[in-house]
Amino acid sequence: MLLSKLFLPVTKNLPSDAKIKSHQLMLRAGMIKQSSAGIYSWLPLGLKIMKKIEQIVREEQNEIGAQELLMPTVQSADIWKESGRYNDYGEEMLRIKDRQGREMLYGPTNEELITDIFRTSIKSYKSLPQMLYHIQWKFRDEIRPRFGVMRCREFFMKDAYSFDIDDESAKNSYNKMFFSYLKTFKRLGLEAIPMAADTGPIGGDLSHEFIILAETGESKIYTDKKIFEIKLKNYSLNDTSLEKMIKDFSSVYAVTDDKFKKDEFDQKVSKENQMVTKGIEVGHIFYFGDKYSKPLNCFVDSKGGKKTAVKMGSYGIGVSRLVGAIIEAKYNNEIMKWPRSVSPFDVVIIPSFSKNNKENLTKSMKIYEDLKKQNIDVLLDDVDESMSQKFKKHDLIGIPYQIIVGSKSTSDKFEFKEINSESSFIDLKEIKSKLIS
Repeated sequence: MLLSKLFLPVTKNLPSDAKIKSHQLMLRAGMIKQSSAGIYSWLPLGLKIMKKIEQIVREEQNEIGAQELLMPTVQSADIWKESGRYNDYGEEMLRIKDRQGREMLYGPTNEELITDIFRTSIKSYKSLPQMLYHIQWKFRDEIRPRFGVMRCREFFMKDAYSFDIDDESAKNSYNKMFFSYLKTFKRLGLEAIPMAADTGPIGGDLSHEFIILAETGESKIYTDKKIFEIKLKNYSLNDTSLEKMIKDFSSVYAVTDDKFKKDEFDQKVSKENQMVTKGIEVGHIFYFGDKYSKPLNCFVDSKGGKKTAVKMGSYGIGVSRLVGAIIEAKYNNEIMKWPRSVSPFDVVIIPSFSKNNKENLTKSMKIYEDLKKQNIDVLLDDVDESMSQKFKKHDLIGIPYQIIVGSKSTSDKFEFKEINSESSFIDLKEIKSKLIS
């Protein structure tokens, strides 16, 4: 992509409510544009990053056997009344009526709808277990939307649901999703800490939040530093290993403020290992048994022929929220560096040229075409402006690798730099090797 052709409305003017780095950067870099309070248009740069996050989430869900479907954003109020949550959910739910006067709602979550799909489709234990997920827009009418995409009203989310015949197999599904979430966040360049959490309006008796450390986080967390010693590479996707993983994480104190008890914290964690800080929730998983299946008459025939309410779990990841969370975790000293897995481009070529001397731009075009042939996603800055302006812009955009074609370049060697690292002069073959590896 040529920068001159990229729709990238970079701006210096920020609204007064842009208080945190992710909100500021996403507006400045032309990733989003506010449409109304808590609702944003996703512009090409921001959407490209979000779609890469979405794909990683999808791949890790597929890896554990979850199957993707797509449910509508608008739901009938009838199934919510059937579950008993229609009046209980509160004013966050956007309630509407169609032209026939039927009560509808813009889905804030999908427990009722997925249960309705399941109960009309699966009748026997022989079809279990099942894990279904979708990645879809949601709407919750936050009373005070703030922090850009971190706490907005319309957001893009992955939610998955597991269906099992009994508690034992349901806990195994929960463990698989726990493992999948840790792998997902690791691929996104994040170290997420699983923490025992309150179940909130979803309900149930087992819940974990996945938190990344950040000063701007809304969640206050209390943990033993030993949790950072638990390594994901020590576990695999089999029942015994997953049980050990849950046991290892559960043995280390780590809770959000909803679950915090000072006496328990002081008793279980030595003073030198106590960590009290803030974090951002990037995922939340729940096991709630038959909370929804019973009132919605979601039963299957058990092995003995008896009707049994299926055991369910619910698992959410805020895909659009993760864009902001990654910025909060990675942004430092006015410089952004996207993890390679979600960077909008693999590399940017930055030539020094002027209207009267375009020799470096011509060299850059040749490099650009060569890299494209290798399926390397490359951005060429062909805009005529000073190098200082270019570097400021690309520090803001955050593409991790830069090829700088300037006065120090030779006929066969170019300046290659990773953001926040020293540059080196190497030939195009070596540059390709670094980008493809």
